[in-house]
Amino acid sequence: MQYNFNEIEAKWQKYWAENQTFKAENSSEKPKYYVLDMFPYPSGAGLHVGHPLGYIASDIYARYKRHQGFNVLHPQGYDSFGLPAEQYAIQTGQHPAITTAENIKTYRRQLDQIGFSFDWSREVRTSDPSYYKWTQWIFIQLFNSWYNKDSDKAEAISTLERIFASEGNTKVNAVCDDDIESFSANDWNAFSSKKQQEILLQYRLTYLAETEVNWCPDLGTVLANDEIVNGVSERGGYPVIRKKMTQWSMRISAYAERLLQGLDDIDWTDALKESQRNWIGKSVGASVTFKVKNHEAVIDVFTTRPDTIFGVSFMTLAPEHDLVSQITTSEQKDAVEAYVLASSKRSERDRMADVKTISGVFTGAYAEHPFTKAPIPIWIGDYVLAGYGTGAVMSVPCGDQRDYDFAKHFNIPIPNIFEGVDISEEAFSEKEKTIIGNSDFLNGMNYKKATKRVIFELEQMGQGVGKTNYRLRDAVFSRQRYWGEPFPVYYVEGMPQMISAEHLPIKLPEVEKYLPTETGEPPLGNATVWAWDTLKNEVVSNDLIDNKHIHPLELNTMPGWAGSSWYFNRYMDAHNTEVFASKEALNYWKDVDLYIGGSEHATGHLLYARFWQKFLFDKGEVPVDEFAKKLINQGMILGTSAFVYRVSGFPNKYVPKSVWDKFNSKETFEVAQDIVRDFVGSDSALVDLIPIHVKVGYVNASDELNIEALKNDSEFGKDYASADFLLEDGVYTVGRDVEKMSKSKLNVVNPDDIVKDYGADSLRLYEMFLGPLEQYKPWNTAGISGVHSFLKKLWKLYVDENGLRVNDAPATQEALKTLHKTIKKVQEDIESFSFNTSVSTFMIAVNELVAQKCTSKTVLEPLLILISPYAPHIAEELWQKLGHKTSIATATFPKFEAKHLVESNKNYPISFNGKMRFTMELPLDMSKDDIEKAVLANEKTQEQLAGRTPKKVIVVPGKIVNIVG
Repeated sequence: MQYNFNEIEAKWQKYWAENQTFKAENSSEKPKYYVLDMFPYPSGAGLHVGHPLGYIASDIYARYKRHQGFNVLHPQGYDSFGLPAEQYAIQTGQHPAITTAENIKTYRRQLDQIGFSFDWSREVRTSDPSYYKWTQWIFIQLFNSWYNKDSDKAEAISTLERIFASEGNTKVNAVCDDDIESFSANDWNAFSSKKQQEILLQYRLTYLAETEVNWCPDLGTVLANDEIVNGVSERGGYPVIRKKMTQWSMRISAYAERLLQGLDDIDWTDALKESQRNWIGKSVGASVTFKVKNHEAVIDVFTTRPDTIFGVSFMTLAPEHDLVSQITTSEQKDAVEAYVLASSKRSERDRMADVKTISGVFTGAYAEHPFTKAPIPIWIGDYVLAGYGTGAVMSVPCGDQRDYDFAKHFNIPIPNIFEGVDISEEAFSEKEKTIIGNSDFLNGMNYKKATKRVIFELEQMGQGVGKTNYRLRDAVFSRQRYWGEPFPVYYVEGMPQMISAEHLPIKLPEVEKYLPTETGEPPLGNATVWAWDTLKNEVVSNDLIDNKHIHPLELNTMPGWAGSSWYFNRYMDAHNTEVFASKEALNYWKDVDLYIGGSEHATGHLLYARFWQKFLFDKGEVPVDEFAKKLINQGMILGTSAFVYRVSGFPNKYVPKSVWDKFNSKETFEVAQDIVRDFVGSDSALVDLIPIHVKVGYVNASDELNIEALKNDSEFGKDYASADFLLEDGVYTVGRDVEKMSKSKLNVVNPDDIVKDYGADSLRLYEMFLGPLEQYKPWNTAGISGVHSFLKKLWKLYVDENGLRVNDAPATQEALKTLHKTIKKVQEDIESFSFNTSVSTFMIAVNELVAQKCTSKTVLEPLLILISPYAPHIAEELWQKLGHKTSIATATFPKFEAKHLVESNKNYPISFNGKMRFTMELPLDMSKDDIEKAVLANEKTQEQLAGRTPKKVIVVPGKIVNIVG
């Protein structure tokens, strides 16, 4: 009976789907366990073999926890809004909903054929109106909330309105905009409704504000920092500039300290935690106000070392700083404007990363030193960012290398930090000593005491205050795109109004064009039915807008991270139409027990999701304020790329790798030049070679290119139709390199091909066998044959040409030992996520059992349960052949019994005059005398002695026997 993996896998995938084998219940007597993967964006390219790595790991763990008796929730869905589908719609005119649905169909087929134990009854799609209805609802809750520093939580905006009406805002301790004006209760009550709304916007957790954004003109949208690579858009490679726009923002900064402290309570990787700590960037120091000479303006800076204030020799503003245009002198105007324009074309990430370039322009203006009153020149430099801190720094060359290099480059004088400053004890009043701290005062002025002194003096002058600052900025929440969640917002006199929750969802309208309008409005500006009727509470034609009862709707859409910031809660109660998840479901599942996904989401999705979870916790909507207890970042499977080498200036001429190697060696460079010149028929003094990616599917295991197949390729064939390849011994050999697996590098391996040729179980085992889960690992298709051979050997252990060979024969001690050491090792491996060593353990176990000729059901049945999380299809099939009527997924995980690993015999080395001649197995409880008698009686001993009587027999029980002749 052959191992027909294709039939077996199709059979069990159908069985699992029809029987909903992995469906989780929202209440159970079993303990709960929630395993979650970061859900995929369904791209048109489908899955490659690198994508399932984390899914296989989470699936093994989910299956393992089911075997242990847990009620396991292991859901899956799709992060289905996004820019790629919209760009495709722009190119083809096809609606993003259509392409997204087609892509999801492909993903679902591919995921199913790998045999994942997903509870598909809970599938979510962020682009489904029944899902984004609740994303809109959460947005409304954020809009209707403010952050109370006194209670350290989000509260309803109505409580703030009551405070304003009764006592004004002077005693309100809130996270809010910096430029809040003080007002009394009488003032508030006298304000117009519009004025009150404008003030409340400065406190709301989601608000409209003019913000510096990454604007991509070619894509017509704002991009997040992680969507920009080397100053251009990740998608399309288009230029990105910094631009001020009125945008929706999320006041994530209100949660900075809680996001920081919460990291201590979750079992996430240290590297990921450190990334978030650095991104949050807590700093303790002072806010210092510098007056601008001959101007009413002031410049606020934050510094962690206020004690260095006497070393300030210049100030630097971000090119985008609001004051730049106000304080720049006429003489410096042209230079400053040119520098500002140039800076706008560089992304924040590039500016932060560039530590070598020194550039800046003097504004012509001067600030006044708070203590010495000396003039301080004000420069602009793009190493200062408007969105970080105050967008201005006090530059201290004697204490900062970059400031020093800047000062030296532009010949700015560098003063002595303590010049003219008396820091002796006599210079301090008793009050100052109290402020600074009397302990060890006579030990000298350290920087902490100096800091306290400076802050005290600044506070007395009204030009500074001690402050804790965070690098974390509020998150821009608007996108000028079509394919995203619509905001549930309409505008009355320019002020945003929320649509009542009972009228959600506000669905995306149909548009003819997916590009921004000719007047620069977002794509929703093309919609003709996109206005809100406040009487009918429905979306109506724009022609009906009267700004009385019918008003314009928001034209921006939400960013991709909106739907992914709470999806883990929706899985708990995926089809509830009344709430985003019922209290019963939320209180049962509470949080994610194991979350697996990429580390690249550390400061994006994972930070935003923690923020939304804490907000929902404040509002009493969820039972815990951290959504995932444990998080593991899987590594990446790398692809082995293939390269052909084109001769520069000759588009149709390609030389092989051997020539490329000669070209890159000093010793053989001229030889390579001669070969290339002869090949292309050129007498050029110097020729160059350009490596070009080529599809790995056209390259065999010997790195030989199938030229004919390449030329016939439907996508790339036209580029090579008339190509001339320099052959060696009749073949063209490509170059190889290990890179990130991606469609652009043409090194993608399709899992469909692997499953067809080797089976899903082979794919699962091989991906785990490649190495530790967290590490990067190169893919090599040839290597999968090893695990496939193992599965065939496993099959033959249970089934031979006559059928099932397993029987009720009692298990031998050897077989039990093999089984229980395997149980112990596999359980330890799964618990520590060391899945690669489990695969090795299975191979060893099967080899041992084959050698032992084991047929005992007592051993082979539990072995199947051990293997089933890794190779579920073959395990199900063999489980059924053993006579079971239910899925192996419901079987109890075998229990390790240490007694089977206790050795009862010892294989003694028998030596003669210190040289080992043979071994002999004897019971460990045998006495010394009995061991000697047994050894001397052995016929091999008699052969060695040849009739001689030994002079001495040395016996060390449990170790050795040495016969001295």
